[in-house]
Amino acid sequence: MILIDLYVFFSVRSLFVSGARSRSLYTIVYWSFSAIALGLLLLLPYFQFSEQSKILRSVVFVLIFAFFMGKLIAALFFFIDDLRRSVQWIAGKIFSANNEISEIAGETGDRISRSSFLTWLGIISGASVFSSFIYGLSNKYNYQVKNIKIPFANLPAAFKGLKVVHISDIHTGSFTNYKAVNKGIDMILEQNPDLILFTGDLVNNKSEEVGEYQKIFSRLKAPMGVYSVLGNHDYGDYVEWQSPTAKTENLDKLKKIHTAMGWRLLLDEHLPLQKGESTIGLVGVQNISGRGRFHSYGSLAKAMEGTENYPFKILMSHDPSHWDNEVNSKYTDIDLTLSGHTWHAVWGRNSWLQMESCTIRI
Repeated sequence: MILIDLYVFFSVRSLFVSGARSRSLYTIVYWSFSAIALGLLLLLPYFQFSEQSKILRSVVFVLIFAFFMGKLIAALFFFIDDLRRSVQWIAGKIFSANNEISEIAGETGDRISRSSFLTWLGIISGASVFSSFIYGLSNKYNYQVKNIKIPFANLPAAFKGLKVVHISDIHTGSFTNYKAVNKGIDMILEQNPDLILFTGDLVNNKSEEVGEYQKIFSRLKAPMGVYSVLGNHDYGDYVEWQSPTAKTENLDKLKKIHTAMGWRLLLDEHLPLQKGESTIGLVGVQNISGRGRFHSYGSLAKAMEGTENYPFKILMSHDPSHWDNEVNSKYTDIDLTLSGHTWHAVWGRNSWLQMESCTIRI
């Protein structure tokens, strides 16, 4: 962070700041903000925030992160300009064609120089990144409903028009507004879904994060039930535990919370969904990742045992990265996969639909 700070500091100063007084003012302002940001980042783990002050911790962290990311993006443009000028300098030394190189550099004439253009582009890009993070602070509870209709030729007639609400990645530990979350639950219930499916990451790290929100999530009801799977954050892999036993106990508590809320947690298993005389299969796996930096806990092979007779299958899997590696190649009889973890959406035969939250009408 300090190296990037130094690089951005000198890059901006060399182009925009002239005069001893201006340089002194620029230096004081720039390094005051940078020192405060770095100091807060180093001290943040030692601050003890009450439940009521969680919003302060979130805001402080986002501001620090946004400040750093903005400078990082700007530094990339500054580096491109420095690299360009270095190549031109070397070319000038080799060919001794000063006039030609000067024209190539674009440093003459009334038009804006390439250096100025790239520097301004870096500053604007960095400011845009910073602004987007600031906007995100107010966008946390900006819930939206995405209505998606998906046709399937092999879906039993009794299930035609089935309405499924798919929600994912709640990350309860980031919530600070009880009323706003309650409003989100109201929006789900207003859809009058036949079925509600949750595809993981109920918490950031610990089961205790659910806390008072357990009562809110318990309001989720649907005629065909509410079903869930675990996400990568639910296993507590991103926080230190006093012992392996403590980590295991945390996961056990989280599983019990799902049950207490009336959610049927699927752990590498399947069950039938019945409507009239027809039945389709709902399959749920623990987190399976196609990428090395995320742990895999689930077994799709285990979950799919005995599903041969279902004419239509829905798979709930938190991380969609194993879709191409496993689902689309080994289990082509899965008709629809619902995922969270990241934002993307495709659908069709053996389709994958991944969104933070949506309403699906099959």
